[in-house]
Amino acid sequence: MGVMIEGVYQVDDPGPDTTKGGTYERSKSTLRHWVSSDGSTEFAAEAGRYHLFGAWNCPWAHRTLLVRAALGLKGVISVSLAKPRRSDQGWVFDEAGEFADGELGLTNLHEVYSKQPTPYTGRITVPVLWDRRTRQIVSNESADIVRMLGQAFDPEKRLCPEHLLPQIDDWNDRIYQDVNNGVYRAGFARTQAAYDDAVTSLFDALDALEAHLEAHKTLVGDQLTEADLRLFPTLARFDAAYHYAFKCNIRKLSDYPALWDYARAIYAIPGIAETVKPDIYKAGYFSPSPLRNPLGIVPKGPVVDWCAKPKRTIDWSQS
Repeated sequence: MGVMIEGVYQVDDPGPDTTKGGTYERSKSTLRHWVSSDGSTEFAAEAGRYHLFGAWNCPWAHRTLLVRAALGLKGVISVSLAKPRRSDQGWVFDEAGEFADGELGLTNLHEVYSKQPTPYTGRITVPVLWDRRTRQIVSNESADIVRMLGQAFDPEKRLCPEHLLPQIDDWNDRIYQDVNNGVYRAGFARTQAAYDDAVTSLFDALDALEAHLEAHKTLVGDQLTEADLRLFPTLARFDAAYHYAFKCNIRKLSDYPALWDYARAIYAIPGIAETVKPDIYKAGYFSPSPLRNPLGIVPKGPVVDWCAKPKRTIDWSQS
């Protein structure tokens, strides 16, 4: 990911954070301003004002790209996508093409962080929501960006209905701990005990999701909500990456009939499929790693048929 200390990028990245017990602990995001729909904050919701820095293979960035696609915000919030594989400079951009930064013309994401009014200290991560007007980062917390897009830029708040927010927040908390971050707790574990704990919690959560989705179309209210779009990035990467690269291999997503059907129903929503990039996921998750993949060999499989028609239909309209 890369690290910056007092506004200066450090090439020597200490790697994923772990506790002494070998358990992976994700660093907290620290840039957390808020975009408001009513102008009550410094950052008002305005078309064309904000730019999103992301990466196809990062699940935390994927959730923001999903909300942008589902709400039809492509003409409202522009995007720069970093290359799938990081270098010693962290997330980087090409000079031209799909992975070029058309916003600031930068070659490294850490150059965006270096523009903060107060020198930044912390990891260099995506997503980043950039404000063109004040020329600073609004937020590098994906959960906040998802909520801001779903509330400030959608007057109907279709992904975040007020009466469903308690249930949405409950699912978000459960999914983050055991599923979204659970795969990383398994993949980055440094002891057998830490891995066993993480992978057990992960599959217990997937079993519970399977039971819920046997009786419900979606997670909350049988309608698409923010909670579904926060779960989906992990499902999209599960069989192609986490099952193998992170040893989350008790079962595949495709072994869960209801969960797999639900994932394909979300994939079938207009705009979602174009955000799913299995080959890029494999290139990223199977990149050279002394601990996980020292030779950097990227597997050819598995073949995952996301286009197989689901039994359920999740009604959704951008209009």
